[in-house]
Amino acid sequence: EVYFKNLSKQKQKEVMEKNGSNHKLRVCVATCNRADYSKLAPIMFGIKAEPQFFELDVVVLGSHLIDDYGNTYRMIEQDDFDIHTRLHTIVRGEDEAAMVESVGLALVKLPDVLNRLKPDIMIVHGDRFDALALATSAALMNIRILHIEGGEVSGTIDDSIRHAITKLAHYHVCCTRSAEQHLIAMCEDHDRILLAGCPSYDKLLSAKNKDYMSIIRVWLGEDVKTRDYIVALQHPVTTDIKHSIKMFELTLDALISFNKRTLVLFPNVDAGDKEMVRVMRKKGIEHHPNFRAVKHVPFDQFIQLVAHAGCMIGNSSCGVREVGAFGTPVINLGTRQTGRETGENVLHVRDADTQDKILHALQLQFGKQYPCSKIYGDGNAVPRILKFLKSIDLKEPLQKKFCFPPVKDNISQDIDHILETQSALAVDLGGTNLRVAIVSMKGEIVKKYTQLNPKTYEDRLELILKMCVEAASEAVNVNCRILGVGISTGGRVNPREGIVLHSTKLIQEWSSVDLRTPISDALHLPVWVDNDGNCAALAERKFGHGKGVENFVTLITGTGIGGGIVHQHELIHGSSYCAAELGHIVVSLDGPECLCGSQGCIEAYASGIALQREAKKLHDEDLLLVEGMSVKKEEAVSAAHLIQAAKLGNAKADSILRTAGTALGLGVVNILHTMNPSLVILSGVLASHYVNAVKDVINRQALTSVKTVDVVVSNLADPALLGAASLVLDYTTRRIY
Repeated sequence: EVYFKNLSKQKQKEVMEKNGSNHKLRVCVATCNRADYSKLAPIMFGIKAEPQFFELDVVVLGSHLIDDYGNTYRMIEQDDFDIHTRLHTIVRGEDEAAMVESVGLALVKLPDVLNRLKPDIMIVHGDRFDALALATSAALMNIRILHIEGGEVSGTIDDSIRHAITKLAHYHVCCTRSAEQHLIAMCEDHDRILLAGCPSYDKLLSAKNKDYMSIIRVWLGEDVKTRDYIVALQHPVTTDIKHSIKMFELTLDALISFNKRTLVLFPNVDAGDKEMVRVMRKKGIEHHPNFRAVKHVPFDQFIQLVAHAGCMIGNSSCGVREVGAFGTPVINLGTRQTGRETGENVLHVRDADTQDKILHALQLQFGKQYPCSKIYGDGNAVPRILKFLKSIDLKEPLQKKFCFPPVKDNISQDIDHILETQSALAVDLGGTNLRVAIVSMKGEIVKKYTQLNPKTYEDRLELILKMCVEAASEAVNVNCRILGVGISTGGRVNPREGIVLHSTKLIQEWSSVDLRTPISDALHLPVWVDNDGNCAALAERKFGHGKGVENFVTLITGTGIGGGIVHQHELIHGSSYCAAELGHIVVSLDGPECLCGSQGCIEAYASGIALQREAKKLHDEDLLLVEGMSVKKEEAVSAAHLIQAAKLGNAKADSILRTAGTALGLGVVNILHTMNPSLVILSGVLASHYVNAVKDVINRQALTSVKTVDVVVSNLADPALLGAASLVLDYTTRRIY
């Protein structure tokens, strides 16, 4: 870490010396509409805050300057940026030809502006036709281009424009790992790609406006409550204008029928936008009591509106990108965002060809709350981008280099700001200790924190949040990007809702506890929760003996006896989340009493608590200690003393251990006859003491067809933390539509 920090400082120093010690990088930021300004503004604020390194010129064009779209250049002025040039580049029209003519008009006007400004680098965002004109002008005038959000995949003509700008751009800032891989596959120079995240997330994840109710009332009315309104934002699809207008009409009909207060934003400047506005007016949306139709909402306020909405509907990229940061339900209509990575909050309705389909989607999604997703950013994009800009050497050749196939799967980068490891925050709630760790994708525990587990619910939750926040902050320093939080806890857990239903007696005040919501809200991260036995099985599946095995069982032998069952590569939870309570398989009708209240359970024979109980009995009868052993007065007798006594020749201690091993073996035989796994993994501190006894019982008691099962001892040092991490690394919210 220190090496890479020093390397970065040395490189910046060398760049400054090459560029001239007093030379400031002259950056031109060109913004075309309200959407791209929300992504560019955080970068502009960052550039403005470092005048010793940068000079900022702002060029405004496109729909910013059109009254029908809210004259949104005013919000740039309100943010205290000096607008160097205003270019009227939109040709009014309602078909594809108007878009082409607008590009042509921009190409005519831009050369004069760029000749006067003479920027060192131009920052261009996204996939709009205006941005294509900007990139074309800059490339032909030998001006370096930094493209934001390249490499992504969506629907319509936007894909073609985005990839065309990628080929013109010299440097690339992308938001997701998939986008980075797409850029590499498109033969872009690996050293000129920065995986930074979306700049708008820097603002989203720091949004702490407590007075959001006043914003909701301004835009939706005095009587509206949080989670009880809808935000609708739908644009024309330029490759199928007629169908997209019909879909918009069906959407409005469904919203009218759904009868909830709705904020409808006007569409982008695209072919077909005027017809969509006519549909709104034809249906009386602007005068309907349930609707508020607006041309523009300032981004700061828009954040609060979508964060507290009951649902967002439409086909805007904002729905599949930014809204996931709040866990707000989204209904994505049509094909405009096909291919985008989305969180689990997004419900896709590709063929939105009937009002009933859209209405049904509203009924499914409205009012739900999903885990917060940070697929598109972690709130630290701008510092990475500024660092990237400072590393640009203006004396390097301007001509682009392309890296043609073959491209290696794992490309090692030389720039330290790219060397971030995808990781998880793992939390292990034990009977004694509370542990939090940063775990990498390869199963390496990068950093671990341990505290005593508090006795009360309030203190415990407060400590979990404190330790997670501390670990998440430290992750930046150790070049780890946290994808989510995984929690391993004792007891019965509903993993779908993230709720601990019933706890073990070892953890007090820990029943009917919602862990997902408070932790997700505090960290803006998705959260998964499962019980410790299931987590141990997941750890084996990802990092241990169970990797690649279709059917296996993990048994934890520790303070209690637990486990997890993997069948056809999937973890089994059961109808009431009570599957794999392997410690409570009954192996004797009149055996010792178990903590669960039953008799003869495996746990009553073979757990650490059971062995400690038997050790105390022997000690009280002066039958435990043999030559070479001693127990101090203040020292509690434990299972370890029983094991030590057996090793030193204590026949009674050895008999107790053999009985415990036999009980565990009988339980394993029952599992073999029920699930027929190909592998049994013994995990925990007692596993090595039981493995031979279990194998012996299988050979004596099991059916011939299951005797070939492999029984092994886990080689994982910390299955609880690794299992909690695998909840995140395996069940991450990313998915491709």
